[in-house]
Amino acid sequence: MAAADIMPFAVDPKPSWKPIIVETEQPASLGQDEFNPSKHLGYKEPPKVYSMKDLGLPENTGISPGGGVGTLPLFTKEAIMRMRKEVLCPEVLQNCKYSSNLAQCQLRGFANKYAPFVYDAWKSPETLAIISKIAGIDLVTEMDLEIAHINISVKSEQERKEELEAFEDRAQYEADEGIAGCPWEDNKPIVDWHTDAYPFVCVTMLSDCTTMIGGETALRTGTGEIMKVRGPQMGCAVVLQGRYIEHQALRALGTAERISMVTSFRPRNPLEKDDTVLTTVRPISNLPELYNQFCEYRLEMLEERVRGQLRLLREANGHQRHIATVKLKAFLAEQERFLAHMNREMVDDSMVVFGDIDDSHLLTPPAPQGERKQVRRRRGWRAAPAAGGEACRF
Repeated sequence: MAAADIMPFAVDPKPSWKPIIVETEQPASLGQDEFNPSKHLGYKEPPKVYSMKDLGLPENTGISPGGGVGTLPLFTKEAIMRMRKEVLCPEVLQNCKYSSNLAQCQLRGFANKYAPFVYDAWKSPETLAIISKIAGIDLVTEMDLEIAHINISVKSEQERKEELEAFEDRAQYEADEGIAGCPWEDNKPIVDWHTDAYPFVCVTMLSDCTTMIGGETALRTGTGEIMKVRGPQMGCAVVLQGRYIEHQALRALGTAERISMVTSFRPRNPLEKDDTVLTTVRPISNLPELYNQFCEYRLEMLEERVRGQLRLLREANGHQRHIATVKLKAFLAEQERFLAHMNREMVDDSMVVFGDIDDSHLLTPPAPQGERKQVRRRRGWRAAPAAGGEACRF
C-alpha cells in the first residue's frame, strides 16, 4: 500500500459536496453575542431522574448511584439556532466529518476551533451545574475533543414521505389484524448498541422534532429489558451514565433530519473513579489530539493525587507521626493501575482500524455472526453503516 493511500486519521477527505441541510435565513434578532446563561439556558426541572437502581443495575455501578438518566429542557431556541449555524458551517463539514460502522456521519473535534458559542455553552459554570445536578456528582467536560460530538441523519423529502406511508400502512394492517408487532424502529437504529467511552454524556437535540415519530434513546436495563427514553424536542437533552448503560439512538419518521449533539463529562474531583476508555472514539479521532488530551487530564489527576498524598506525609512528619505502610502501598498500587489503564488505552497508531468499532465495549454478548454487517476498508475509508442506519447525504 502506498503511503499516499493511508490517511493520518479517520476524517473523510475534503469533499466537493454541498450539504442537503440548508439553513433558513437567520433572523436579525438571532444576535452575535457570546453565550449568556441567563439568555440562552432554558433549563426546567425534569419530572424524574432515573437512578441506576431504577434501571435494574447495582447502585455501585458507575460513578453516581442517583444519576442514571434524566431528560430535561436545556437550551433556548435562539441558543440552538446559534449552535446549528456553527455546527453546519463549511469549515466544520469539510474538516471534521467522520464515519464508522456505528454511525455514518459524525462531526468531531471542532468546538474549540470553529464554534466559540458551542464551546462556551458547555464550559459555562451554569451549564455544568445543571448537568452535575442531574448526574448527582460534580462534573466537568471530559476534554475539548469531546465537546459537542455531532451525529447527523438526513433523508430526502421523498424518502420521508415513503417512510411515513409505509409506517401508516403497517399500523393499519396491525390494527385490522388485531396484532402487535415489534416496534418498527427497534431494528433500525441510527447509532447501534454501544456504551460510551466516558462516564456521563449529555445528548442534546438540534433538530425540530415537532412532527417526529420515534427517535427515542433505547436503554438496555440490568434485567435485559429495553427501556425507551422519550426523544427530546429541540433544545432538550438526555443526561445518562453512558459508560455503564448500553444504549442506542432509534430512527425517527416524519422529519428530514435528525442532528444530535453529544458532550461528555467526567468527575471534577481527581480522587473519583475515572475508568474512561477510548474504544468507541479511537477509530474516529485524530489520534495525536485524542492521546494528548487524554494524557493531559489524566496526568493532571495523578498530579493532584500525588500532591494530596505528599501533603498528608508532610503533615504526619510535622507531628512526629507516620502513615501506615499498608496505606502507602495501597495508594501506590492504585496509581500503578491508573497508569496501566492509560497505557492500555493508547493503542499504537498502526493497530487502529479507522472507522471500525468492534464489540469489546458492550456489556452483553454481541449479536450472532451475520446479524450486523461490518465492512473493513483501508484506513480512512468510509465504513459500512449499521444495519438499517440512515445515510448521511452531503
